[in-house]
Amino acid sequence: MSGLIAFQGEPGAYSHQACRQSRPDMDVLPCATFEDVVEAVRTGAADLGMLAVENSTYGRVADVHSLLPNSGLHIIDEDFVRVHVNLLGVPGAHLDQVREAHGHVVIIPQCATFLRDHGIKGIVSSDNAKAARECAEAGNPARGALASELAAEIYGLDVLARHIEDHDNNRTRFLVMSRTPDHARRADKMVTTFVFRVRNIPAALYKALGGFATNGINMTKLESYMVGGSFTATEFYADIEGHPDDRLVKLALDEARFFTSKLEILGVYPAARDRG
Repeated sequence: MSGLIAFQGEPGAYSHQACRQSRPDMDVLPCATFEDVVEAVRTGAADLGMLAVENSTYGRVADVHSLLPNSGLHIIDEDFVRVHVNLLGVPGAHLDQVREAHGHVVIIPQCATFLRDHGIKGIVSSDNAKAARECAEAGNPARGALASELAAEIYGLDVLARHIEDHDNNRTRFLVMSRTPDHARRADKMVTTFVFRVRNIPAALYKALGGFATNGINMTKLESYMVGGSFTATEFYADIEGHPDDRLVKLALDEARFFTSKLEILGVYPAARDRG
C-alpha cells in the first residue's frame, strides 16, 4: 500500500523505524506530538498513524491510552519493534571521549548500566532523534546521543557503541491507526481492543470481567485511567485474544455490556507474530 503514515518524533525516531518495519512502502510524516499524529490522520493529511503504546522495560506510554478512545480513529494493526539503544557520536569521536549522552527520558534508564560503567551523564532530550540531530549540529566529540542506527544514518553520526540497553528483550509495541475500521478476520489469531466504563453498582468491574473468565477468553491487557480529571469517573482499556464474531467472545462482550454504561470497540486486528 502506498500513501503517508504519520509518527511522533523527528526523522530517525524509533516510531520512524516502526513505520519502516510495518509499512515499508509508505512515505512518512513526522509530527511533534501524539495529538498531532491523531489530527493528521483524522484530517486526511496522513492515511495512517503509528503510535507507541508501551515498552517492555519502561511500561505504558503516558497519555496514549487516554488519547485513543476520543481520537475518532480505529486500530487496524499492531507491531513490536526491538529497541536497540546505541550511543551515537560525531564522525571520528571515540567512546572514551564522550562525557554526556542525550536521549528521551524513557530511554536513559534503559541503558543506565552502560552509562554508569563508562562515566557518561545522561541528559534528557524531548526526542531521541532530536538528540541525534543536535549532536550532529554541535560537532562536539564529548557529546553523544542515545538513538537508533536509523538516526545515525540520517544525521551522519558514528555508532560508538551498539545495543547498550540493559535488557536484551527490550521492545516497544506500536498501534497502526486509521480513519476507517477494519474488522475483517485477517489472521488465525486476532486481537480485539475496547474501552468500557462500569455501571455504578457494587462489584461492577468484577461482574463485567467475569464473562471473559467463564468463557475462557484471555485478556492480555487491562488499564484504567481517569475521565475528565475526576477521581470518580474511571474508564478501562482492554485487549483480548479473539474476534468479536467468535461465539465465546460474543458471549463475554454481551455479558460485559450488561454491567457497563459504555463499551466501545477501538480495533480488531491480527496479533503480531512476536506478540509473546
